[in-house]
Amino acid sequence: MAAPRDQWRTRVLHAGSPSFDNGAVPVNVPVVRASTVRFASHADREALHERREAGEPVSTYGRHGMATHRALEAAIGELEGASHVLLAPSGLAAISLVFVALLSPGDHVLVQDSVYGPVRERVEPLLTRLGVSFDYFSAGAGWPEALVRPETRLVYAESPSSFLYEVIDLPALAAFARGHGIALAVDNTWGAGLLYQPLALGADISVQATTKYLGGHSDLMQGAVATSNPSLARRLRDTHDALGLAVGADDAYLALRGIRTLAVRLAQHGRHALEVARFLQSERSVVTRVFHPALPDDPGHALWRRDFNGANGLVSFALRHASTEQAAAFVDALRLFGMGASWGGFESLALVAPPSRLREQRYWRGNEPVVRLHVGLEDPADLIADLEQAFQRVLS
Repeated sequence: MAAPRDQWRTRVLHAGSPSFDNGAVPVNVPVVRASTVRFASHADREALHERREAGEPVSTYGRHGMATHRALEAAIGELEGASHVLLAPSGLAAISLVFVALLSPGDHVLVQDSVYGPVRERVEPLLTRLGVSFDYFSAGAGWPEALVRPETRLVYAESPSSFLYEVIDLPALAAFARGHGIALAVDNTWGAGLLYQPLALGADISVQATTKYLGGHSDLMQGAVATSNPSLARRLRDTHDALGLAVGADDAYLALRGIRTLAVRLAQHGRHALEVARFLQSERSVVTRVFHPALPDDPGHALWRRDFNGANGLVSFALRHASTEQAAAFVDALRLFGMGASWGGFESLALVAPPSRLREQRYWRGNEPVVRLHVGLEDPADLIADLEQAFQRVLS
């Protein structure tokens, strides 16, 4: 496993802390709301606009954010190891920002086949209408040399992947993209910056739905895009401004507060999820396979140990000899696991993975229905008892 970065985690706790004012300061940055920014003079206004045009994250209008936003950007920058961070009103907005900023009519993009589903369902139709072409590749089948075109401008990946948690060899993919002069963007929502640092492994851009673990309480919609490439940062920033992707100060505050407890929450999620995953592996009469990269027999375990600092609360499993209807009945029978499409909050959730999403991935071609669990902060013994009673009621 990648070496712990205790000093770095300490920096994350203090990143974006407010400065002392008359000898005192609040511990966390207050919520600073504004639409209009007032300037001391015309010269000050011009100077601030010039600094913003040069790429400095200063506030010249409310849409650009205020002190609360700057603090959150600084904290995410510490997590991701990035010098430029842009906030978006959702994770999907952050993903769309990357595609729109980096691609033009006639361009081509290569997308890993197991990424977050709305990339296919929402982003691809939008960009196709604007003249961008898409091809999908399986990371497990090797790098898509045959799919590269002169007009290929972006490779988009996710590790671990959506629903089945395929771990990719990101340094190798980065070398492939770099060798062809193609930008590489990676969805880092699973790793939340704390468990995984795509930029350090060679990616050009890291994207997060901060809705998930950074928020941590299922009450926030937000995304973030991070990079240390000045040229890409400029394109992202210009597109961000053109699309008016403003984030409210209250939401920025919630994400910043979530970051302060991220390390302890993720450690707890990881311990609980591994305990649940081991239980599921023991239930061989009803479970065909458990998907979780921290399990020693997971195909991506060696890469996970090499590149990651831990695991989160996501576990998926395939039900043996079950129909989709039985999988739905199993989820309905759970008492502690709520049913929800998101994850990353303190509570446990369960969801039947849409078969259409699984068929898009070449990582696993089983016919059994797959259930995704987000293992929360409840006592894992209680969660395991809940799973046991649902197995007995529906599949015994």
